[in-house]
Amino acid sequence: MLINTAFAGGKAAAEEKTLPIQMEVIRALAQAKGPSGFEDETISVARAQLEDICDIEEDSLRNLYIYRRRNSGDKPVLMLDAHADEVGFMVHSIKPNGTLRFVELGRWSKNTLPGTRVLVRNRDDEWIVGAIAAKPPHFMTDDEKRLNQVQPVASLVIDIGARSANEAEEVFGIRIGEPVVAATEFYYDEKRDVMHGRAFDCRIGCAALIESMRILAEKELDVDVVAVLSSQEEVGERGCKVAVNKVKPDIAIVFEGCPADDTFGETYSMQTMLKKGPMLRYMDTSVICSPRFQRFALDTAEAGALMVQASVREGGGNNAAVIQAQLIGAPSIVMGVPVRYIHGPSCITSFTDYAATVRLAVSIAEKLNRSVIASF
Repeated sequence: MLINTAFAGGKAAAEEKTLPIQMEVIRALAQAKGPSGFEDETISVARAQLEDICDIEEDSLRNLYIYRRRNSGDKPVLMLDAHADEVGFMVHSIKPNGTLRFVELGRWSKNTLPGTRVLVRNRDDEWIVGAIAAKPPHFMTDDEKRLNQVQPVASLVIDIGARSANEAEEVFGIRIGEPVVAATEFYYDEKRDVMHGRAFDCRIGCAALIESMRILAEKELDVDVVAVLSSQEEVGERGCKVAVNKVKPDIAIVFEGCPADDTFGETYSMQTMLKKGPMLRYMDTSVICSPRFQRFALDTAEAGALMVQASVREGGGNNAAVIQAQLIGAPSIVMGVPVRYIHGPSCITSFTDYAATVRLAVSIAEKLNRSVIASF
């Protein structure tokens, strides 16, 4: 299968041993409900995967710090980062008819909202099924039918089936301030190597970070490695602003689930395609990634015959902007697993790209040392 060569170097036996474990981690992360500020489930999944081989700390922002036990304390610090949160919503208020007004946690693709099935947490930590109401064409005015405009979030509501505000509160247990996520189930088409789900931005990056740490845990390295699953990236990289001051990195790799562009635009400008390996971005609106570190990463991929692609982004932002602009200005690169339709309820990615991302991250970590880092 395609995935054999992507991770296990073409050895089917190795793939048979590793694929089920890795896929279970990806599935658990994709199913974890963790919008910005509510990353607890994501953190629990990661902690369970690494606490047997790494030292782990957590702060009140729900940043998770993962320390390689072979760190010496006297080597340059390589920070691996992936954000644990996903775009989601928060209950703003309950209307008299029992529907829920909500606000965004992060930037959603607005045209995907009406009709989306969601899960709303209640006071008993149950997740109640609801749907973002979509007005049937039978009730639309002629202007609404003709214009077919994207509705602002302030005009949308979540319907959980309640008939009044009192029923929503007393029977369904809904409170204001509760988190909401898309109710999308994870599915992997192994035959065609296609993963379907939600929150691949950045849960597929979290999975790549976890697997990279498992591989690096027992290796002899010339750097100390500290990984962070950071919180609240989707609302302004807030968790990373705290984490970078704790880790004090000399250099950083930021894992992402980045927007694939291979179903949009002109072929010549496509730079983030499915099953072409991780995307290393030169820049976006928040950061110009360290050009020398970027070149080193691309050369490492070429020398090892590893899949990689590069991009120049005209939008977007990520934690590399925070890491590179604080303390000593640690050189940073962004290693994104291509994901189609991020910031929406239904995303698509592949095991091939996840596995290629892990291989490249490990290869880079193995090549870094004090003099290499100084050259950046």
